[in-house]
Amino acid sequence: MNCSPLRKDSKTIIGMAHLGALPGSPLYDADGGPERLVEAVLADIEALQEGGVDAILFGNENDRPYQLSAPAEGIAAMSAVISAVRPHLRVPFGVNYLWDPSASVAIAAATGATFVREIFTGVFASDMGVWSPDAARAVRLRRTLGREDLQLFYNINAEFAHSLDQRPIELRARSAVFSSLADAVLVSGPLTGQSAATSDLRSVAEAVPDVPVLANTGVNRDNVGEILSLADGCIVGTHFKVGGDTWKPVERERVARFMEVVDRQR
Repeated sequence: MNCSPLRKDSKTIIGMAHLGALPGSPLYDADGGPERLVEAVLADIEALQEGGVDAILFGNENDRPYQLSAPAEGIAAMSAVISAVRPHLRVPFGVNYLWDPSASVAIAAATGATFVREIFTGVFASDMGVWSPDAARAVRLRRTLGREDLQLFYNINAEFAHSLDQRPIELRARSAVFSSLADAVLVSGPLTGQSAATSDLRSVAEAVPDVPVLANTGVNRDNVGEILSLADGCIVGTHFKVGGDTWKPVERERVARFMEVVDRQR
């Protein structure tokens, strides 16, 4: 379980396990409580694993509106839910607490995750205001917690935001690897469920040839072949859901059909 889910040219498929809204957030189901959170994510985990994904990423996409600094109750709840479902995991897993890099690293360390996805670098104008993450603090926390093995996936063009850094995306990718120690670079579309531009994927892959590059959003059965010809893997959320709806449960058959295409590509 501690093995890395990602290597260069591995064509790794990471499936999203979206937790229900956590305590303290507007959409939290207080009547269902923590038990409902665990029950729902367990069903998604089983569908993803039976469908054949290589790894699972836990995210709190339901905690809308998003915050740039994770509250204590959110960190505690996410850690508790992941710890509760961990015995059911048969593949490596990662953590993404939107949008707090240090919180994501802390939860990953506490739960035994093998990777973190986050916005670690850059400055953005976003739905949450001016967004300026602190990669140095998160990377130092990884060291302090004794988890140098924890892979950090740097999403370099954030959803729900516009980069105020006008350097070409390939230069931002190279810089994130050189100055901020990215273990992998992720390329996203403008919103959840919308695909990254293939030109961006190609430019980033050419700019950081020794570092894995993943497509982070909008990957589906129709475009995964083209995307995997450019990238080392992808993270899939919306396409795996019932009816392709981000907020619905994972559908095992959709995962399995997607993985059939991936297996042919491999």
